[in-house]
Amino acid sequence: MRTVLFVCTGNTCRSPMAEGIARDLVDSGVLEGLNAGQVLFASAGVAAAEGVPPSPETQDILRERGIESSSRSIQLTSEMVSRADVVLAMTRSHQESICRHFDLSEEQASRVHMLDPQQDVIDPIGQGPQAYQMAAELFDKMIPQRLKELLS
Repeated sequence: MRTVLFVCTGNTCRSPMAEGIARDLVDSGVLEGLNAGQVLFASAGVAAAEGVPPSPETQDILRERGIESSSRSIQLTSEMVSRADVVLAMTRSHQESICRHFDLSEEQASRVHMLDPQQDVIDPIGQGPQAYQMAAELFDKMIPQRLKELLS
């Protein structure tokens, strides 16, 4: 089984939303060539307080899509990074922080990528429901593309 780890700052908005959307894409058969038994999705935060539920807006987005999530925030660890086949960071600073903080080998660092290689995924916290919807739409576009590129 391959593991994909989504990483943001607090693990309450972007990364749990991306995790839920990715799992739903696989479960619904949208990601051609991947099925639920082949990939494990997880999320964590570089500065997460342990045990915090996703933001209400994140929960709303997932609920509206029929995606169940019982996730709670978790602090990123070196073990999580080393066990993941692919680490998808929301921003360039997350990517750099992961590589620097955990003193990764060249091979480990090669598995740490930005979800959107062209730009940071903006943190929607405090920006209202529309910002969360925009993040979800970006995930709909980028997750299939990146998983196809990185898991093939």
